[in-house]
Amino acid sequence: MSTLKDIKSGQTVKVIKLNGEGPVKRRIMDMGITKGVEVLVRKVAPLGDPIEINVRGYELSLRKADAEMIEVE
Repeated sequence: MSTLKDIKSGQTVKVIKLNGEGPVKRRIMDMGITKGVEVLVRKVAPLGDPIEINVRGYELSLRKADAEMIEVE
């Protein structure tokens, strides 16, 4: 099992599960990151924070802590 935090730049992955609860999970879902959606990792900052991604045609920045809650395949 890997999380979005483990994915390298340029890879596209599919979200299989969102961990976390309450406001954190809601914030991730509000970004359009839901089960079954494909995520392209565009760029990872040198220290791994933030992670820039493309989701549903939008460019977003995710904190490393949020990326750890998104399980992908």
